[in-house]
Amino acid sequence: MKTFEQIAELEKKYLLGTYNRYPLALTRGKGVFLYDLDDKRYLDFVSGLGVNALGHAHPRIVKTIREQAGKLIHVSNLYYHEYQGALAEKLCTLSGLSRAFFSNSGTEAIEGSIKLARLAGHRAGGEVKCRLVALQGSYHGRTFGALSLTGQEKHRKGFEPLLEEVTFVEQNDVEGLRAAVNDNTCAIVLEPIFGEGGIYECSVEFLRECRAAADRHRAALIFDEIQCGLGRTGTMFAFQGFGVTPDIVAIAKPIAAGLPLGAFIAKEEFANAIAPGQHGTTFGGGPLACRVALEFLAIVEEDKLLDNVNVVGAYLQQELKMIVEKSAAAKEVRGRGFIQGINLEIPARPIVDEALAEGVLFNSTQDTVVRFLPPFLLEEKHVDKGIRVLKKLLRKKRKAAA
Repeated sequence: MKTFEQIAELEKKYLLGTYNRYPLALTRGKGVFLYDLDDKRYLDFVSGLGVNALGHAHPRIVKTIREQAGKLIHVSNLYYHEYQGALAEKLCTLSGLSRAFFSNSGTEAIEGSIKLARLAGHRAGGEVKCRLVALQGSYHGRTFGALSLTGQEKHRKGFEPLLEEVTFVEQNDVEGLRAAVNDNTCAIVLEPIFGEGGIYECSVEFLRECRAAADRHRAALIFDEIQCGLGRTGTMFAFQGFGVTPDIVAIAKPIAAGLPLGAFIAKEEFANAIAPGQHGTTFGGGPLACRVALEFLAIVEEDKLLDNVNVVGAYLQQELKMIVEKSAAAKEVRGRGFIQGINLEIPARPIVDEALAEGVLFNSTQDTVVRFLPPFLLEEKHVDKGIRVLKKLLRKKRKAAA
């Protein structure tokens, strides 16, 4: 087995320098724990940035992958297989929407959503009905369409020109939204809960106005639930907890338990705007990923994991709020379920770095936010461990600053 130094050096030599990795090489996982080259155990509050909702090496997922890999992995979308239609039916039933398209990733799901909205917009109002409204502080992905909708200069800088027909409004600014949306708008695109943007929720009032504005101007309301969807908020889709239904919803991360798969699901009035040949994918919706996704959804339902997300998520929030009450270094807790963040008065990255020595994996975003995206299997005893470490590190930082 290679040493950590050998692994890091090989990447440094041959990979594009796009990632600022933590000094940790992982070799295996089990449940809510991961293990490094020395077999040191880490409690995982990151779950692969929200991907590993069933933790690691879940026995039913391992069994399903083994069985399907021995039968059929890929056939392309030139042919039928038995799992893609079944998965589309399941997602449409769970969401109340009409039709699904499968991609390889979340950013591709956003790209497809934009294309569908543009087609529907052109049908409703001609080529001028092409404008997009998005939110300041949002994050939708790294490809050009998704990046054009991302309201953070640090991600966009250096890649201009992007799509020019995008207007940004502040999250929860009802009047700003009303001013931005008009008859040339084809879509309003938003995350119900900002993920990378720092765990900020859209208000119900704002989402209702988005719904009303989209209806008034015959535009698509698109929800990006790539990070907050598929159970992470305690409902299968985040929009179900807000009581506002979009026309199109984009999902990805946990859907295939770690295999690359994304999707967008649309109401029929938008779905029927597209024709054969106007969109496609080589890998999206293959038999292996779709069968695993069906198993993921079955496990979530049969093991009542949404109940666990709600109960343990509430406990996590309670413990984080106690830190805010007692620590001068912490300001605010945001989010719900298993997508939460604690905003600090100090940089978050050093806290995350030092937690590695304590055997805990946290994540930082937006400089001062420690983000929690744990597996749905997390228990209160695991929360207790993470909170103990977080308190210890905050006390250490306070003493160092004194």
